[in-house]
Amino acid sequence: MNTLYYGDNLDVLRLHIKDESVDLVYLDPPFKSNQDYNVLFAEKDGTGAASQFKAFEDTWEWNQASAAQYQEVVEAGGRVSDVMQAFRRFLGTNDMLAYLTMMAPRLVELRRVLKPTGSIYLHCDPTASHYLKLLMDAVFRPVQFLNEITWKRTHSHGNVSRNFDSICDLLLVYTNDGRYVWNQQFTQFPPDYIETTFKFRDPDGRQWQSVTLRNPGMRPNLHFPYTASNGITYKPHPHGWSCDIARLRKYDAEGRLHFPTEPTGALRLKMYLDESPGIKLQNLWDDIPAIGSRADERLGYPTQKPEMLLERIIKTSSNEGDTVLDPFCGCGTAIAVAQRLNRKWIGIDITHLAIGLIKSRLRDAFGDDISKTYEVIGEPVSVPDALELAKEDPYQFQWWALGLVGARRSEQRKGSDQGIDGRLYFHDEGDSGRTKQIILSVKSGHVSVKDIRDLRGVIEREKAEIGVLLTLEEPTKPMNSEAASAGFYKSPWGSHPRLQILTIAELLDGKGIGYPHPSNVTFKRAPRAAAPQAEQLTLDAAPVAEAKQRRRSRSTPDRTPD
Repeated sequence: MNTLYYGDNLDVLRLHIKDESVDLVYLDPPFKSNQDYNVLFAEKDGTGAASQFKAFEDTWEWNQASAAQYQEVVEAGGRVSDVMQAFRRFLGTNDMLAYLTMMAPRLVELRRVLKPTGSIYLHCDPTASHYLKLLMDAVFRPVQFLNEITWKRTHSHGNVSRNFDSICDLLLVYTNDGRYVWNQQFTQFPPDYIETTFKFRDPDGRQWQSVTLRNPGMRPNLHFPYTASNGITYKPHPHGWSCDIARLRKYDAEGRLHFPTEPTGALRLKMYLDESPGIKLQNLWDDIPAIGSRADERLGYPTQKPEMLLERIIKTSSNEGDTVLDPFCGCGTAIAVAQRLNRKWIGIDITHLAIGLIKSRLRDAFGDDISKTYEVIGEPVSVPDALELAKEDPYQFQWWALGLVGARRSEQRKGSDQGIDGRLYFHDEGDSGRTKQIILSVKSGHVSVKDIRDLRGVIEREKAEIGVLLTLEEPTKPMNSEAASAGFYKSPWGSHPRLQILTIAELLDGKGIGYPHPSNVTFKRAPRAAAPQAEQLTLDAAPVAEAKQRRRSRSTPDRTPD
């Protein structure tokens, strides 16, 4: 079954993912790419405590935790140990070394879970790509390096700076051995290329170009004269024909031979535009723009990648039914695309915020029944689980609790939330009506009537329609009385208590907030998944006439479902 894991991906990989069970890995690990370059290389003594992980932020720092992880990697020995020791001698102890120390054991585990026919795509930027390539060489061996892909992720910048603006990301592609899956992809011909190359037309208007029938190598068995349907006998090329006499006759019967105007000219073949796959994809990808501010697929996640990018990767290096793994799955673009392309998938993320967003994205794109096709591992499923999470990490508990009701966390910084932990937005006057909101407060410790009074003051200050307290503890009788005294919010959908108290136990049992539910507009809704197009596959040089049928027979079936 498809699976979402909440937790540290190193732990998840070691505990849950079997050897040689994954066909394709895509990872886009977080990194301080926007930080001053010199700061990344500043020496640190390692005595700082590991910082609390923050959603949407890159927090890899050289501290006691990363120093201990470095020691573990080095003591394991082998090529990875050698390259990490070299990094330390060259870089010193700084945030760049901490990042590489974090990546090293994860890459080792990713190679372990990758099938012999599998591939891995590591998404990075030029700040660390050269170090990551050396680390990948150590993990996978240099001979398994396949490509460095440059993705032009944005257009030129208008700001004035004393350097060349960085507008590209890099994808480092490695395979596990020489048996890797490869489905050749193509890009469309530019209009001017079509006009200059496919310059011939049949009476029915089909455009074609004239291509050689000469064999690229020396094939003695393909040296024979051929008498065509026009009554002229043509001699073979010096290297022989590109196909046998049966195929030549087939081409002739289909009207695909291009007869020369001169008697001594070479017999050639018609290659039709509508049967040509396009230009073979190269390692410069400048045809996939970043997600625009008004794009339908934009979900507001800062590191979100376009679905077109993941579609190209998944189609190239996996087949239907294969398993795709994203160990830093964020808002779930790789997961959503894998689902749409009929692949199995595994996603891992360390924040409940991301897990909640992915579940919402899958539901929007594929419908409510999609939840029956995957499981979530690592989330609390009982009150004791929730108590443990609250004890270990109050902020993760807060994000998880908000996710139970489909709420968005407050944008204020920690410690300055002004009594607001999360918000829900809804419409109850049609699409043209005013957006209304529900204020949420999450409590993992002791609660009292004061919390209800404070929440009542917040909703009045914010002019919110409803306020909700999510609590681990059972509410007291004074709390219930205070909540009841706030009255009701009335809408065309009915009446709903203006102040509501929900316990974690009730939420786990399926109870939800009382409000105009069908009009929830809290998260930007992911678009419904479109049926996949036929996958682009390799077109053999000689049997051009059968290309269209082959592509039909191996195309992805229609399926209506980041």
